[in-house]
Amino acid sequence: MAPTKRSSNADASLRNGQAWLCSTGLPCDIIIEVEEKSFHLHKFPLLSKCGKIAKLLEDCEGDGKHISCVKLPDFPGGPDAFEFAAKFCYGVRVELTVSNIGIVHCAADYLEMTDEYGEENLQAKAETFLHKVVLQSWKDCIQALQSCEPVLAKAEELQIVKKCVNALAVMACTDPSLFGWPMMMYGSLQSPGGSILWNGINTGARVRSSHSDWWHEDLSNLSVPLFERVIKEMEGRGIRLENRAGAVIYYAKKYLPGLSRWQGGNVRGSVVHLGTAPAVANQKVLLEAIECLLPMKKGITSSRFLFGMLRIAMILNASQACKDRLEKRIGFQLELATLDGLLIPNYSDKIETLYDTDCMQRIIHYFLLFDKESISARSPQVEVDPVVGSPSQGPLTRVAKLVDDYLAEVAPDVNLKPAKFLSLAEALPAFSRSLDDGLYRALDIYLKSHPWLSDSEKEQLCRVISCQKLSIDACTHAAQNERLPLRIVVQVLFFEQLQLRSAIAGCFHVAENGNVAATLARSNPGGDVTLTGPVLHRDGWATVVRENKHLKVNMDKMRSRVGELEHECTSIRQDIEKLGKLKGAFSSLSIVSKKIGCKLRLRPSVVENGNINRRQQLEQATPRQSKHRRSFSLF
Repeated sequence: MAPTKRSSNADASLRNGQAWLCSTGLPCDIIIEVEEKSFHLHKFPLLSKCGKIAKLLEDCEGDGKHISCVKLPDFPGGPDAFEFAAKFCYGVRVELTVSNIGIVHCAADYLEMTDEYGEENLQAKAETFLHKVVLQSWKDCIQALQSCEPVLAKAEELQIVKKCVNALAVMACTDPSLFGWPMMMYGSLQSPGGSILWNGINTGARVRSSHSDWWHEDLSNLSVPLFERVIKEMEGRGIRLENRAGAVIYYAKKYLPGLSRWQGGNVRGSVVHLGTAPAVANQKVLLEAIECLLPMKKGITSSRFLFGMLRIAMILNASQACKDRLEKRIGFQLELATLDGLLIPNYSDKIETLYDTDCMQRIIHYFLLFDKESISARSPQVEVDPVVGSPSQGPLTRVAKLVDDYLAEVAPDVNLKPAKFLSLAEALPAFSRSLDDGLYRALDIYLKSHPWLSDSEKEQLCRVISCQKLSIDACTHAAQNERLPLRIVVQVLFFEQLQLRSAIAGCFHVAENGNVAATLARSNPGGDVTLTGPVLHRDGWATVVRENKHLKVNMDKMRSRVGELEHECTSIRQDIEKLGKLKGAFSSLSIVSKKIGCKLRLRPSVVENGNINRRQQLEQATPRQSKHRRSFSLF
């Protein structure tokens, strides 16, 4: 916007160091000091437009000085803003743009450049430009907010920020096609700068993407306070939680180091380049502001992002309140987390463990607090799906599996104390696990990595495992596990026998039901077969009978195998008895040889074999008559 002013040679200004001189041919009679810069001007143009300078000169009339000197402390926008206002007072052609509207508006208000001191004064022109140009365009609102950052307090007072924020919230919450902008044939209607062309005329409107996240990149160019204002205004106007969370996550990934590998590309569909990114001096302030803007609803914000925020909060040593809120957010949707997210390294020098197990324990505590109603309403028994016959995968069951996997990962840490491992294992209620196989695996890894534990400590750790909730494979492994205490092994064997007996009894019960069903089916071939108890249809008996046959075949194989093992045991027992008798014969021969004064020598092969006939041994023990000398020897 370029207001037309009367022709004047006042536009010929000179700069001499920190002095700004107006070369109109007339001597200057007033000096305006703004910060470290001096403006040598004339009273008449200023008094005709600026009410504040007029009031200040009235107070200085009694000084009797030919040249008045006026200081303007805390002038909004600094010397550049005052230079713009001074040129406007002298009638120089100046231009209002979206990049200077915030500063010029604040400067005009400070100098009281209202219509009272002249028609179409600067303040009225700035207000008109704001409403008719800036607030009608998404891009112009963003740039106007950026221009308000140096004078944010004054811009808040004049409600410039509020008006721009409201306009952005309305446009973000509304379908872009409702604004009356051309939405078709963007490929041929774009100018080289990315603006929309309408009949060859640059409309200044930006190309809008059909995606709901088209505005994320634009808002990410705002400073933290302004971004926070816009998001809260959108929240008040009912923007979708997904869009709100997406904008906050985009902003966080852009300015928080290490949170993402994103390196500065534009979001799809965005064609606006709004200058350099804002400098964030304090990462803690940014982190805490972003955390407060995240919606508190399960599944809206990914658990991976929350874990990344928590790690950065620990590295930056953010406030304890911020870290607690992040842990609560993670605990609120812990069943959606993954194992790699839970493995948070220990950033504290006071704790020697590799991973932050205290943080994990607090997250589990928050999960139980949020899920308290569903847990209290749930039966202590394991939920079983009547259709598939397996435990239902509820939030508590998924969290229990996640905790078991976490314990298995942290168990090899030699600095992990038994009390901490036990507290993590007991953090969830017992009925959260249908089987304790995962917990047993983690315990076995811990015992293997900590061989120096005493028997009492091992027994205390093993109490978290219920032998009744171990599968057949886990019982088999535990019965042969030398790292477990003997009492635990005995318990495992006892319950394993109970499981086998129950399984065999169930097999016989199914076999009896199958025989009865087959008899009823033969007697009533045209109707359904009904038994006392559950209703069993004829179509299912074929499967039952077939399974019964397989069970019988397996049992016959087991009987034959047991018979073979008994036969082998009998043979081994007989060989042991023969070996004992052979040793007795050797001892008697040695006594006889001593009495008759002969030397008895045994061959190694005879001792090792153990199957030589007693008659051969006696023949070898008989003394032989030599031609040269008389001696006894046994070969």
